[in-house]
Amino acid sequence: MLFPHPIAPSPATVWDAALIRRYDVSGPRYTSYPTALSFAAFGPEAFTAALERSNASRRPLSLYVHIPFCRRICFYCACNKIATKNVRLAEPYLARLDREMVLTRRHLDTSRPISQLHWGGGTPTFLTLDQMSGLIDRLDARFGLSGDPDRDYAIEIDPREADVLTLRHLQALGFNRLSLGVQDLDPRVQKAINRVQPRVLTESLIDEAARLGFQSLNLDLIYGLPLQTRASFAATLEQVIELAPARLSIFNYAHLPERFAPQRRIATADLPSAEEKLGILQDTVERLQEAGYVHIGMDHFARPDDSLAVAQRQGTLQRNFQGYSSHADSDLVGLGVSAISRVDDVYAQNPTVLGEYEAALDAGRLATVKGLRLSFDDRLRRHAIERLMCDMTLDLTALGETFEVDAEAYLGDALARLAPAMADGLIIRQGSRLEVTPVGRLLVRHLAMAFDAHLPGQGTGRYSKVL
Repeated sequence: MLFPHPIAPSPATVWDAALIRRYDVSGPRYTSYPTALSFAAFGPEAFTAALERSNASRRPLSLYVHIPFCRRICFYCACNKIATKNVRLAEPYLARLDREMVLTRRHLDTSRPISQLHWGGGTPTFLTLDQMSGLIDRLDARFGLSGDPDRDYAIEIDPREADVLTLRHLQALGFNRLSLGVQDLDPRVQKAINRVQPRVLTESLIDEAARLGFQSLNLDLIYGLPLQTRASFAATLEQVIELAPARLSIFNYAHLPERFAPQRRIATADLPSAEEKLGILQDTVERLQEAGYVHIGMDHFARPDDSLAVAQRQGTLQRNFQGYSSHADSDLVGLGVSAISRVDDVYAQNPTVLGEYEAALDAGRLATVKGLRLSFDDRLRRHAIERLMCDMTLDLTALGETFEVDAEAYLGDALARLAPAMADGLIIRQGSRLEVTPVGRLLVRHLAMAFDAHLPGQGTGRYSKVL
């Protein structure tokens, strides 16, 4: 039995394959609203003005650091990355990260606590232990890191690039949450995606993380990969459930070889059919709920006692560029190539090309090139989308009081677009309250699209499918 304390189970998803297939369209994941496709030319001056405005709020700060390096390329990957085995190539990048920190901190009240820290990539564990220590020291010197036991300091780990000594070092640096990239435990699938990763690597890290007392551990899996079947993925899932991670992210593989060159190494004929893929998802949702996991929403699951599930019950769950987060109401500062910040009423993004990022910092200026300042309409709709996706409910009365509008009238267009989903039982309305049903949790991205005022002008061709 996974959970020793009696907590109400996640409501079971009533599976209707035909209904789910009908709503499986392309759309944003809403890690931001408006999404990055709405970003326009946006310079460092606009970003630093937002940093300075944010100081009056006294909100905690969240730092994201992008480490773009990988030793080898996984064929499914769509991340911003640089393939190299030479760890010395990271040194000039780390120096420029420090320069970006110095330029950023000039506009921040650094007495604001750093409640969150996240290293993503790429592969953050590409760095040597000494390089990791140096980066933490720089972050602490520039911003002042926290020792609060409630902090959320997370790092993404490739189990092929880490061992028990790595975990001990990360704990000493202050990290208290880990995310392990697993994707699939079937050797045939691993070979097809160029990510051969025996289970023992993952298992030893999970055991050591539990022994060291890390607060939470997440495993990433991907469904829809080449050579996967319902039976093979079910076997992977049973092994994962035995490992009992606190959180699971079960991502949908979006095959877009025309946009992501590594995916051209995957034979389309080896991909599971749409029917098989939907079957994999059905089995996964049902099995995880049987095992006691809470379906947070979309592709995220957590044990009932994990901080993610607790935050959802308490109404403090948030979405940011790393997905669901248990720490609400913080300003996010993104550092590194391609990183995006969410500060005050502004989104600001660094260049996705490393040379452009380097050139800006070498010229003594922040690298911000894209972003936007949110309008009143953007802020209201962002709040509505975030609460719907995090709480699985939206109280129109509370929304109206927060923004001093008649929310039902203001969002009449969105409510009209939700009518088919209401008729199909994905979301129900009780007075001024909208409530997402269990099957609607899978499709909450689609429900959120009803509130998106930018989407009609963008089309959906550049987004992945919902499932």
